[in-house]
Amino acid sequence: MVCHMKTTLNIDGTVMTKLREEAARRGSTMSALVEAGLRLVLQSDESASERKLPALPRLSSGGELVDVADRDALLQAMDER
Repeated sequence: MVCHMKTTLNIDGTVMTKLREEAARRGSTMSALVEAGLRLVLQSDESASERKLPALPRLSSGGELVDVADRDALLQAMDER
């Protein structure tokens, strides 16, 4: 047995406009699109805490110009630039 619940959601106006347009384009209802989107989000196999973030890119900076712990050397390097 399928149970439907009526609820109220606060949705940004620009999102609501796009939702209305997309529902019309697909010949669907806004409720059906919202439900389909929620199902996609909720069906994820991995829980949010288990999702792995992509690795950060590795950049080559050319190495250290000065020891940042050495305040005088840091100020001198900044003045030279």
